[in-house]
Amino acid sequence: MSKFALTALIVALLPIMNAGAATKSAASPVNAYISLEELRAKYGDVQSKYTTIGGIDVHYKDEGSGPAILMVHGSSSTLKTYDIETAILSSHYRVIRYDIPPQGLSGPITDEVLKHVQSTDIPAGLLQQLGIKNATCVGVSSGGTMCIYLAARHPELVGRLILSNSPSDPVEGARPKNSKAFQDESKKERQTGFKSRAYWDAMLENFSGEPERISSYVREQYYDVNRRPPDKNILALDAIVADHAAALDLMGKVKVPTLLVWGARDPLLTPPSMDVLAGYLKNAAVSKLLLPDVGHYPPLEIPARYAQIVATFIEAVTPVQPKSPDPKDR
Repeated sequence: MSKFALTALIVALLPIMNAGAATKSAASPVNAYISLEELRAKYGDVQSKYTTIGGIDVHYKDEGSGPAILMVHGSSSTLKTYDIETAILSSHYRVIRYDIPPQGLSGPITDEVLKHVQSTDIPAGLLQQLGIKNATCVGVSSGGTMCIYLAARHPELVGRLILSNSPSDPVEGARPKNSKAFQDESKKERQTGFKSRAYWDAMLENFSGEPERISSYVREQYYDVNRRPPDKNILALDAIVADHAAALDLMGKVKVPTLLVWGARDPLLTPPSMDVLAGYLKNAAVSKLLLPDVGHYPPLEIPARYAQIVATFIEAVTPVQPKSPDPKDR
């Protein structure tokens, strides 16, 4: 038993995490879209806060006290990726999370705003507003890319990186070995322009090492938050590696201790991708941890274990300040 009493806490949390889970929806694209106001009513809670950064309405949570941890979700997801990790870690750490606009419960963004706002302006602005001078940045998938770019552009704000299954090269041409169910649902999505509940079930199962770990609550949430009305800017503020030369330049600027926590069963970013990313982070002290039973989303599949890994790395790489020399020894 760790100091976080992981087992007892997870047992207590599971009924909450699964509360209100719905059966698969048969809604059609015509009537299935959901407004931002409806999403905020369903998924907002007493910890939900809103602020304005660069003219954008940003939903965030700030929980616990102690050394700061900034946790960044991947594309088509929300800050709820880290619900259980936050419940565990906030007893010893200050955990900051936010919904990358215009995803989750954050507000829309306009073409005009995108002319003067880049992806890392949001987390940098949030940390600065909260008075946080230095944080450990934790990110999964493109959220890890966000952490890398944040550490490169604002080195004063980031003390460590913990990255999971984050792309190092453009993924547009990748050919993952997807399940038949996900291939079928992807075909339907291309035909209808709508991602159904069945699509998200198939997607999450396809990218999970052990699909039964993904609760009905998580499945419902993915479906809900991804049926806001169509928005061409939905992923505009995600951190991407499409401009590979620019991405490599930023990766080379990272100098903080970095841990790569990799799900080995990821059909898209397989274990060799971890080694490639480690090589691109050429000026950082990189450690690697391969999880043989996990897929693309370690924080969703193994939240208790993931929280333990985060806390252990933070404690292990905290430098000890040297003592001032005794004047008698001079």
